[in-house]
Amino acid sequence: MALPLNVFKTVTKVATTSPVGIYTAPTGYSGVVLLAQAANISADTKTISFSHKRTKAGIAVTTEIVKDLPVPGNDSISLLYGKLVLESGDVLVLSASDMSNVKFIGSILETLN
Repeated sequence: MALPLNVFKTVTKVATTSPVGIYTAPTGYSGVVLLAQAANISADTKTISFSHKRTKAGIAVTTEIVKDLPVPGNDSISLLYGKLVLESGDVLVLSASDMSNVKFIGSILETLN
């Protein structure tokens, strides 16, 4: 059976205080992040961190896209302006200053290499 050429994915996650991989580009595909947005559902300002992690030859390199970005209470913020291309195995990592009040949503296009 042939693999699909393009697959659209929606990724949702409640951010926690520990950095967690929320998406990994699958083998044989590149991922194109079309949207990455965070919503703070509490009344107080919270912060969010969002990064890209790539491992080559056993060495992991993490590149912060935003680090400790304030998200005002009852508001949302875009974490990515433009698009981000992920190679197979690349990971998006998310964390926040609160265990349950910062929510992430992302749209990703997976395209066959």
